[in-house]
Amino acid sequence: MAQYRLGVLGGMGPQATNTFYQFIIDRTAARSDQEHVNALILSDVDMPDRTAAILGSDAEKEAVFQRLLADARLLEGAGCTAIAVPCNTSHFFLDRVQDHIGIPILHMIRETARLLASQGLRRPGILATDGTIRTGLYQKEFSAAGIGAAVPSPQAQELVMSLIYDDVKAGRDGDPQKFAAIHEDLLAQGCDCGVLACTELSVFADRHHLPPYYTDAMAVLAQRAVEACHKPLRHIFIK
Repeated sequence: MAQYRLGVLGGMGPQATNTFYQFIIDRTAARSDQEHVNALILSDVDMPDRTAAILGSDAEKEAVFQRLLADARLLEGAGCTAIAVPCNTSHFFLDRVQDHIGIPILHMIRETARLLASQGLRRPGILATDGTIRTGLYQKEFSAAGIGAAVPSPQAQELVMSLIYDDVKAGRDGDPQKFAAIHEDLLAQGCDCGVLACTELSVFADRHHLPPYYTDAMAVLAQRAVEACHKPLRHIFIK
């Protein structure tokens, strides 16, 4: 019987990694320990900030790439058969990392684009870090899937960054009033859905009730991770 092992390249941030693993457990139809996903979790909390690197110098970008590559190689060498990276901003580097390893990296952004396209959604609002927004990571993948995405207004984007850095990364639950203002901004732009495109926002959503209007990219990744390890799903959250 083939042995599948998921490598989780995490620590960006630690709470998001913890939430991601819980997502995997919740989505696996397991009746015993042995029926769960075999996983190796690497929480590299010393990883430089991805947004700062993307918006910074070439040397800063290269440092993050080299760190991600070293971690991916470590997971591959430990027998992992697929890698999941529960950090949206790091996807700026992952195609390049993929070129240097022999196991697949599950691409959270492309999987989310595929899901929205299958649901007939055409104008998602992207809630993400400045680095993810400015590099067009989601916009590029959505465009390839025939989807025209929107981003928050400058004022709403400041609130998004505050939720991510001042609240969740700082160990707080997150301010629902900030999120309410962000939600109103997306509605005013005519968005037919919102995408939680930062794993700290996934943590926020795990602590606060959000309407079905929102698709959590990390939840999409979690289901794909279960599928990649050939485990039965407790419930098919997405198709």
